[in-house]
Amino acid sequence: MVEEFSRLQQGIHYRFSQVKHLATALTHSSWANEQAVPVEDNERLEFLGDAVLELCVTEELFKRFKDAHEGQLTKIRSKLVKEKSLAAIALELELNDFLLLGKGEEAQGGRTRSSLLADAMEAVIGAVFLDGGYPEAHSFILRIFDDKWPQTCKIESSKDFKSKLQEVTQAMFKERPTYVLTGTKGPEHEKVFMVRLNLPNGEIFESDGTSLKKAEQTAAARALEHLKSLNETTTQD
Repeated sequence: MVEEFSRLQQGIHYRFSQVKHLATALTHSSWANEQAVPVEDNERLEFLGDAVLELCVTEELFKRFKDAHEGQLTKIRSKLVKEKSLAAIALELELNDFLLLGKGEEAQGGRTRSSLLADAMEAVIGAVFLDGGYPEAHSFILRIFDDKWPQTCKIESSKDFKSKLQEVTQAMFKERPTYVLTGTKGPEHEKVFMVRLNLPNGEIFESDGTSLKKAEQTAAARALEHLKSLNETTTQD
């Protein structure tokens, strides 16, 4: 394992003075729970890394885009540090090859699961911070995000379906729609979320998706299409 960690450290371009921090960062709770003796998992390091990552990315964006307002910077940061982005970086660094997973998690494809990879990426950042302090963590984050920084602070003006629907219902009914999670189905690694959207006028739209956000967006899109056709019919009359 020490030799493998040596290869990983070469890949991420950071040499730990205390390799135990890296080992902990790669230890998933499912593996730790299967051990005969207590073993620390990476959840605490993930918590630490999340905070360090947000601070470093915020600092870098503040320096790069001197004319950007707070809303623009927030949206750029959210895109950079979202689960999908961090999981992609984790795969680039081949962290998935070094994760310590329990038998069940391994069998269910945990090594390629975005949420697990993103958590591991944050844990490694936390480990670097713990090992070398903020300067090393800052340098590490700049390296792994080297080709990820946007060239401009301009944000696409198009809004998502939920935001558009909220604007429409506020204008039509003076109220916002509500979303209710009605249930889930499927195994943990392929869970499907079922959502009910309630419009202020009493109409209901149901949808499902591989995440709560996707299910809500789909329901909102259907409701928007319905209200659009309803408005067109009213206009014709």
